[in-house]
Amino acid sequence: MEQGLSRTRARDLDKFIEVHLLPNTSFRTEVKAAIKIICDFLKERCFRGATHPVRVSKVVKGGSSGKGTALKGRSDADLVVFLNNLHSFEDQLERRGEFIEEIRKQLCNFQRELHIWVKIEVQSSWWPNPRALSFKLSSFQHQQEVEFDVLPAYDVLGQLNYIKPHPQIYADLIRECTSLGKEGEFSTCFTELQRNFLKSRPTKLKSLIRLVKHWYQLCKEKLGKPLPQQYALELLTVYAWERGSGVTEFNTAQGFRTVLELVVEYRQLRIYWTEYYDFQHEDVSKYLLRQLRKDRPVILDPADPTGNVAGSNSVGWQRLAEEALAWLQYPCFKSWDGSRVPVDENWTCILL
Repeated sequence: MEQGLSRTRARDLDKFIEVHLLPNTSFRTEVKAAIKIICDFLKERCFRGATHPVRVSKVVKGGSSGKGTALKGRSDADLVVFLNNLHSFEDQLERRGEFIEEIRKQLCNFQRELHIWVKIEVQSSWWPNPRALSFKLSSFQHQQEVEFDVLPAYDVLGQLNYIKPHPQIYADLIRECTSLGKEGEFSTCFTELQRNFLKSRPTKLKSLIRLVKHWYQLCKEKLGKPLPQQYALELLTVYAWERGSGVTEFNTAQGFRTVLELVVEYRQLRIYWTEYYDFQHEDVSKYLLRQLRKDRPVILDPADPTGNVAGSNSVGWQRLAEEALAWLQYPCFKSWDGSRVPVDENWTCILL
């Protein structure tokens, strides 16, 4: 579909998103129902016959399905299973393999009992202590599929009936991550915050995120690895909108152009949010300052300060920046008269 997007005029981008990128409504309904069945299974049945009592405190849906940014025919969801048997971040690291194996075994058994409209295909893992159990849900009717990761996690947040976690939670996370050398490893514990950060955003911003994700997938198909994480591009799109337009209705081409220009200027990126953590706690503040002094690009996960989702991947960013520079000459950034789409002053981002 590269030719479809690259040849689409700026004025037609909204239509392109509507026709090619928004998921089929009936497929979404099917997937939602199937997810509920599997979530209920994980909460109520999965560990019923386990050797040691296992209690699931909650199952949280993340990924693009949870955030509301799924692409047509290409959806993913993280089902994070929070277990009361895990008492620390280190506990999660050491014991997740045993829980994943139990989930895999029970899910295969459960598949045989199901009389639903989807097929479950469990993926094999060669790692002795895998981070996730991967499987696919395929829709017979729509020939679309959703990729799932089931991830056991330590329930550090508990019942999320507050806006901002207590800073001690992040101080403990930082201490354990640095001592274990596993920064960013426990972002699954903060899935609810990651989901909430994007889920409440305006519909049109989610459409722009879909467009950027689609562009990223085209780049991935063409260039292969290494490339930056897709999540980094999602956050970069939010940043561009917050620092640029910030309104619910905006010009899609201007937003798209701004994101690609930020990719081109990747060496200047230093992006973070203070929605869930900030500089008030001394230990957290010291750590944040260290993170922000690292070589750019820096894009901190808004829910997990130990995760720099831009990563130390300068080669990947360079390759993506070169592709973005080429794309900025394409018709999707041209006005009706062939001139380049102007960037409204509202879309001018200040790079710190």
